[in-house]
Amino acid sequence: MKKETQEYQVIEALRNEGGFATLRRLNEIMDFTSWKTKTPEATVRRIVQVSKEIFRIQPGLWALEKERDKVLQKFDLKVGNRQSEERFSHGYYQGMLVEIGKYNKKETYVPAQDKNRIFLDKHLGDITDTVTLPPFTYESLLRKARTIDVIWFNDRRMPTDLYEVEHTTDIKNSLSKFYELQDFYAKFYIVADKSRENEFLDKLNASIFNAISKRVRFLKYEQIVNVYEGLTKANTMKW
Repeated sequence: MKKETQEYQVIEALRNEGGFATLRRLNEIMDFTSWKTKTPEATVRRIVQVSKEIFRIQPGLWALEKERDKVLQKFDLKVGNRQSEERFSHGYYQGMLVEIGKYNKKETYVPAQDKNRIFLDKHLGDITDTVTLPPFTYESLLRKARTIDVIWFNDRRMPTDLYEVEHTTDIKNSLSKFYELQDFYAKFYIVADKSRENEFLDKLNASIFNAISKRVRFLKYEQIVNVYEGLTKANTMKW
């Protein structure tokens, strides 16, 4: 492959990053000065999607085919192993939500039991502001809040956004947590694959959840990735 080609430059960037990188990271480190295009980010996206030298680990996360075994081992990701894939996916989207929250000047929280989950080359505990929940309410409600996958807090340390990542687990359990926390002026989100949206709607429309039915939103994984990738371009976040 010729060194001057755009594909070669993307592959070299991945190699310099240890064999893997998010699309956001690639766009941060690539030198586009010699690229004769007004939309180099779109070109990078196309290259990672079509290059035989690159494979996708998760939406927005790419790696070199020659480094496949090493990268998957680094992430403790065993393809075809449901438990391994779920653990990695859960941490991946938790990490993105943490980064998005911090970018929007929110204090971020993940449960202490999740602090060792892997997000790219770090643990969640290394990028999250706290794994100790601020004492913003009664202990009985704090016990519910402590299990929420990601919480954003404002500068008064009150919760503003609560996220539950549902890869395969029962969405009803997350809705029950939101129901218990409905008296707070906060937004509730279920984050999952788009294939689970109908299941989400079925569960949410049960009469028991009438009180929160208009407050809980479903976010597709792709929406999370798109916002995360756009953090280099905007100062605000909109779902």
